[in-house]
Amino acid sequence: MLQKNFLWGGAVAANQCEGAYREDGKGVSTADCFTAGAVDREREYTRGIISGKYYPSHTAIDFYHHYKEDIALFAEMGFRCFRTSINWTRIFPNGDELIPNEKGLAFYDDLFEECLKYGIEPVVTISHYETPYHLAETIGSWRSREMIDHYIRFCETIFKRYRNKVKYWMTFNEINVIVLKPEMAAGIRPEEGEDFYQTIYQAAHHMFVASAKAVKLGHEIDPDFRIGMMMLYPTFYGETCNPLDQVKCMEAIDVHYLFSDVQVRGYYSAKANKFFERKGVVLEQTPEDAAALKNGTVDYIGFSYYNSNVASHQMDRDMTPGNMLHTVKNPYLEASDWGWTVDPVGLRLALNHLYDRYQIPLFVVENGLGAADKVEQDGSIHDDYRIAYLRDHIKQMKLAVEEDGVELMGYTPWGCIDLVSAGTGEMKKRYGFIYVNRDNDGNGTLERSKKDSFAWYQKVIASNGEDLN
Repeated sequence: MLQKNFLWGGAVAANQCEGAYREDGKGVSTADCFTAGAVDREREYTRGIISGKYYPSHTAIDFYHHYKEDIALFAEMGFRCFRTSINWTRIFPNGDELIPNEKGLAFYDDLFEECLKYGIEPVVTISHYETPYHLAETIGSWRSREMIDHYIRFCETIFKRYRNKVKYWMTFNEINVIVLKPEMAAGIRPEEGEDFYQTIYQAAHHMFVASAKAVKLGHEIDPDFRIGMMMLYPTFYGETCNPLDQVKCMEAIDVHYLFSDVQVRGYYSAKANKFFERKGVVLEQTPEDAAALKNGTVDYIGFSYYNSNVASHQMDRDMTPGNMLHTVKNPYLEASDWGWTVDPVGLRLALNHLYDRYQIPLFVVENGLGAADKVEQDGSIHDDYRIAYLRDHIKQMKLAVEEDGVELMGYTPWGCIDLVSAGTGEMKKRYGFIYVNRDNDGNGTLERSKKDSFAWYQKVIASNGEDLN
């Protein structure tokens, strides 16, 4: 059985749900500069806000003004925790101010107090796919070592302000996505002629040092803080038993283990250093950096898991989409409306791979099914496909705990309330237990309504995962 204090809940990101993008002193973030895209088209990352273009995050689902009713619905489901993020530019509008924006701080005071009123533990991602746009344009975002001090000032401010309200933190959302989508993950717009690998891994190094310093600072401010890292975990299979496919599988996952290795172990592995050597990457780092990494290892690993991937030494064929990755299609698996493979067993494998490698607690902080939900004439929404997806993944998650001995803290399905898709900017791609009346073009009443999965998840939590029917 799962532990009695298992953290059942749900997950969102500030930039995908809050809206109110210039309200109460908030500055512009990189997330505010992404237009709406489509299933087959990347979102555009514009230079500033361009008149006439649609930026869905500017209003999103207006959680900023609806959070009390939304948290009441989370409480009705029985949430024990709620994962969200703090919008950096609500606190420091340009990112380099010395004095924080009090109205921004007060909003999160109210948000966390509302959670605690219902016994819901906030789980806070400090930086979730948004960077102050001013810093991205003036110093190149995480290309610059200056970002470390700006980030630590942000962390110190929120650690001290919310120390009596927030216990669980994560330093960066899906930090390894910097190698896949640097604009989204780190506010870095690769320039023509720029050495991609040198830029990305130097920026990642600055993020590693910032994360480590934040962990150490957080523990000094409150020893009871539990501060984790967060990564996209892309379970990989070799396409065949051809040894060359297995090598490709190893290489594919090693790209991502580099990030967890540094944050959990506190140093770059020999394999990472060989990788840098092959790619011509020469990191600018100081002896103080090495000490910081060693002294700032994380307390747990939070990770996202949506689908698995296939690696092959023969990549010249049709590829299938997934969470930030396009890989070889797996003929043994069904796919979602958006082409992502559905692989519950891959979650059990992810949990085992991470726990066997690191032996520290794990936290599934994103998992879910994006689908085009239909509202019936009577207002009901029958999302049996979402229930089936989550049921099957929870079953495998429980096997990892009960049969394999994995130490697991909690489970927060992604988009517990419908929100703007990070990948495409769509509202049509829905994940939530709660439907929000808003469409891809920004039309709708923003009215909230319960899907069938709402009552199902309520029952799952009440039974601590025992009743999955």
